[in-house]
Amino acid sequence: MDCKTCGSHACVRQVPVFSSLSDEELIMIDSITDSEAYPRGSQVCREGEPSEALYVVKSGLIKLTKNSMEGKQHIVRFLFPGDYFGQFALLHNKNNDVTAEMIESGVVCRMHRKDFIPLLEQNAGLAFSFLMSVSEQLHMAEETAGAMHMLEVEKRLARLLIYLYTRNLSDSGRTMQALRQSVDLPSAQKEVAAMIGTTAETLSRKLNKLEALKIIAMHKRTVNILEMEALQQLAEIRD
Repeated sequence: MDCKTCGSHACVRQVPVFSSLSDEELIMIDSITDSEAYPRGSQVCREGEPSEALYVVKSGLIKLTKNSMEGKQHIVRFLFPGDYFGQFALLHNKNNDVTAEMIESGVVCRMHRKDFIPLLEQNAGLAFSFLMSVSEQLHMAEETAGAMHMLEVEKRLARLLIYLYTRNLSDSGRTMQALRQSVDLPSAQKEVAAMIGTTAETLSRKLNKLEALKIIAMHKRTVNILEMEALQQLAEIRD
């Protein structure tokens, strides 16, 4: 469903890569942005299909997946409001390298290649901000890949919980949840388990262990963080 009235300007303003732009530059971005509402379970784009847009999550939750040569689905990452995807296919004029599926219904904004690339070429500040953001994404991906190989499952789980909590802090719509230091697991346990390279059974055991240690408290899909410092120590994260 096309959603011009869903507020693409609000979408642009909440994306970190555009946060430092002037009002005039934001209006320029907004002028090439449209929005669409997607129900839970629908696909925003499919791996292998032609791509011609940069996508920005305005609301909801998206799962990015990629299929191996054997046909096995691999979860790349979850996307929250303010995240974007599709930049590789957009910049290199290639097909989508991932499938984007809505885990929670929401609104996704689009900036089409024919409009976005000329805007980058004409605006050095925007191009630099976009380059820095893409570089940060690459750095995070490298850190995640390293953690998958070097850290034990408990440490990977602790890092995931802290990451999800920090996303809550950056989402003004979840202020009260952030104050309670709580995290809503974004999907079924088997999918969360896949994010940290383990099984749903192992994930359940590790969550139960953290609960027994009174580091967290579970209520269905909600994880209440009782001892943030202990969780940070487990995750080997230093302030």
